[in-house]
Amino acid sequence: MLARMENPSHHFAPKNFNQKLSALYFAAALLLGFIAFGITVVAAPDRSADLDDPDVSLSPYFQVKGAEDGVDALPLKSTQVDAVLAGVIAGVRVVQTYQNEGATPLEARYIFPASTRAAVHGMTMTVGERRIEAQIKEKAEARKTYEKARREGKTASLLESHRSNVFEMNVANILPGDTVTVELRYNELITPEEGEYEWFFPTVVGPRYTRKATGPAREKQETLPLDPLAGSKRLGGEGLAYLGENEDGENEPVFTLTAEILAGTRVQKMKCVSHRIDTEATGGGVRVSLPPRAGIAMNRDFILRYRLAGGALATGLMVDSFKGENYFLLTVQPPARVEPAQMPARDYVFVMDVSGSMWGFPLEVSQRLLKEMLINLRDIDTFNVLLFSGSSRTLFETPVAATTENIAAAIALFESGRKYNDYGGGTELLPALKRAFELPRTRAGVSRNIVVITDGYVDLEAEAYALVHESLGDANLFAFGIGSSVNRELIERLARAGRTEPTVIENEKRAQNAAEKFRKMIESPVLTNVRVEFAGGSLSAPDVLSQRPIVMCGKWPDHIDPSTQTIRLGGQTGGGEWSTEISVADAVDLNSNGTLALLWARERLWELKDLHALRADAPKQKAAIIELGLKYNLLTPFTSFVAVDLTPRLSADAASQAKKVTQALPLPKGVSELAVGVTEEAVDSVPTSPEPETVALLIVAAMVAAVMWRKREQKMRRGAA
Repeated sequence: MLARMENPSHHFAPKNFNQKLSALYFAAALLLGFIAFGITVVAAPDRSADLDDPDVSLSPYFQVKGAEDGVDALPLKSTQVDAVLAGVIAGVRVVQTYQNEGATPLEARYIFPASTRAAVHGMTMTVGERRIEAQIKEKAEARKTYEKARREGKTASLLESHRSNVFEMNVANILPGDTVTVELRYNELITPEEGEYEWFFPTVVGPRYTRKATGPAREKQETLPLDPLAGSKRLGGEGLAYLGENEDGENEPVFTLTAEILAGTRVQKMKCVSHRIDTEATGGGVRVSLPPRAGIAMNRDFILRYRLAGGALATGLMVDSFKGENYFLLTVQPPARVEPAQMPARDYVFVMDVSGSMWGFPLEVSQRLLKEMLINLRDIDTFNVLLFSGSSRTLFETPVAATTENIAAAIALFESGRKYNDYGGGTELLPALKRAFELPRTRAGVSRNIVVITDGYVDLEAEAYALVHESLGDANLFAFGIGSSVNRELIERLARAGRTEPTVIENEKRAQNAAEKFRKMIESPVLTNVRVEFAGGSLSAPDVLSQRPIVMCGKWPDHIDPSTQTIRLGGQTGGGEWSTEISVADAVDLNSNGTLALLWARERLWELKDLHALRADAPKQKAAIIELGLKYNLLTPFTSFVAVDLTPRLSADAASQAKKVTQALPLPKGVSELAVGVTEEAVDSVPTSPEPETVALLIVAAMVAAVMWRKREQKMRRGAA
């Protein structure tokens, strides 16, 4: 309960105060539920995600087409992940094994997640004794090649990207008894923060709320391919289907993972916040592994965090060449954070997702995060809270001062709705963002900071990026992802458009740390107006708001000999201008034949996709993305991997008898079943309503104001000390 004192000896009320307070809470919450809120009450079980729960879960399944009803699925037998983490570069190999135990040939469709940072440069499909190496082609051509092979009874595979972190694999003409192995290879960058490295491997695709396809941005041919997974229904419907809470798969897969950290020094404070791991010291670092046993959870991201002895960071300059072109990877530790003597007043708008997918554990974490952030505000700051699902509502008509009473009212509003099941429905993020940007201001010249807290389960990444990019003005936007398997693409694109840094929070303990990180980012950015200059080019970089190294990939023009060049990095700190120069002569030559080229191409792809989202000459950006994918053998929205075994295994007649059978996937851990089957048509049950009544709200707010005042005073005294 919010009003519980941390030290019982300091109570200032009779012993039965808490009981009376509980009764008042209940009565006030009823008033808020029926008077202030216009949200339909949706009951749901408490499915909080406790990381100490047994690592038992259901695995993703293929969506299959069978020659007859009742055909066996292609259950996932095992997933094997091998990663090498060296400095800020990770090389990852994923091998997933499936088996057709049925009596009829299959065409399989498999949806699986990937890291948003992944530069996917290779894919191999093995069916029985046949090993098929995929080739990169323009998306339409690859699909045409695959469909032709399927009709001819040939085994073929097609890998497509629907968004940066969701891929689709199609495999045609898999015979009974076949074992299918899919191997995926990618590289990615790892950027440490506050001296801590984090590497994650996603294991599950979460459900996405979708709106109807409207407007020119969804009608023009040049737009990025729409996600076919959005608007998913339960078993038997369109898109992805998800297993119900009490449904079980016949066989639990084996999930094994090995990550070798090549550090050159001792690895310290290593922890996996998602799974139980085994560790083994090696000559150059440490090897982390998941025990090879069935039932290890694949319904949440694998998250590994670690530090190097003495706070060491892998900094410096690395160079590499690929097809006669020269690339570099620059990693520079920024200057120390400078605390300003005085901070100007700021205005905050907290945009909170209370949709169906946030029910339970995500809402609990969101409440903790909001509470910690509000307590950190100063009296000279102003704030407002906007809750959204199918509609949105604000706590105040205009921003109010961050007084103890107003902060208590905000926390009481959020807590009462969560406790009494007042939240649920769709995830109308775009209208909520528009409203947040349009909310009136009470003071001119005060910087506004919009804080978005969500699991990101929508299919509007490009639209959200464009909206934020075009609406910022003198505001910043901070994005916080909540949950065990967050849609990181949305969180990262919101932060990039908002000129800030993304944050993902998987439990309540991290919420407190994230709130403190947010305070530091706001009060004293490490480095702003970051610029990198080198012979023949320059790079822009987002502001460095936390203590993390600046990691940038670059490419020299063909006519430049980089061996005699320098790279200059500069920016603005709280204490003035800062700059440093790095000589290319001191760089480490990787001689990797393309690793840095792939990483540069992946960063370039993000730039082109952002321009595409802004409708900046879309045909030109599409052509540039295709050229990039074909040149660097890179999976993109407009290029795909396709592989064909030239030997027919079925007659054309047999291959044409395929029938779709939808197979269910597990929901991410902690995500309620309310997240499945929600489309725009279902939002009618969550109508737009007037703002909460002030009188009803104050009934709750008054009871917690004194406690909030006490907590803030304690925090201020600790800060002064």
